[in-house]
Amino acid sequence: MKRRNFVMSVLAGGVAVPALAAQREHEGMTGPLANATVSFGEWRTDFSPPLDRFVATPNPSNEHMVLPFETQIKAGGAVNFVISGFHIVGVYGPGTEFEDVNGSLTTPIPGAPMGFPPAVNDPVNRVYRGLSPWTLSPAPLLDRVESVNFEKPGRYLVVCLFVPHFIERMHGYVNVLP
Repeated sequence: MKRRNFVMSVLAGGVAVPALAAQREHEGMTGPLANATVSFGEWRTDFSPPLDRFVATPNPSNEHMVLPFETQIKAGGAVNFVISGFHIVGVYGPGTEFEDVNGSLTTPIPGAPMGFPPAVNDPVNRVYRGLSPWTLSPAPLLDRVESVNFEKPGRYLVVCLFVPHFIERMHGYVNVLP
């Protein structure tokens, strides 16, 4: 084996071992609190005319809610955010309340057209910021799932970082139990 190939295999092994070790820690996690599903927005059916998403037309039938408002998982578990509509998931660490997030700190959304409303960009205690729907195909991608791991216990704030929805106070909480 050439020296270069040996060095590359050692480096690759060094990266893979911690990843495998982290994966092994969660192999035994089972039960109802190992993960949870949270709806991040929802398509409404009480509009006239009825909602027909088969054709790509804009519609006002998206409800800007986080459901359930509070959910529980075990430390090390995951929340599957089922995103319906134009939403950007933001997760803030334990102890953060909605009022603690500075909504006046904003950033343009990557890939969005000029003049499109920005996203809240307060990094204080933020532990996760989701994807820009404009960078996914087809853009904007309105429906997707983002699975987020919660390793440490505490009460995490979950908020939509899209400014119009942030102003509407679209948020909820994930309670991570020891």
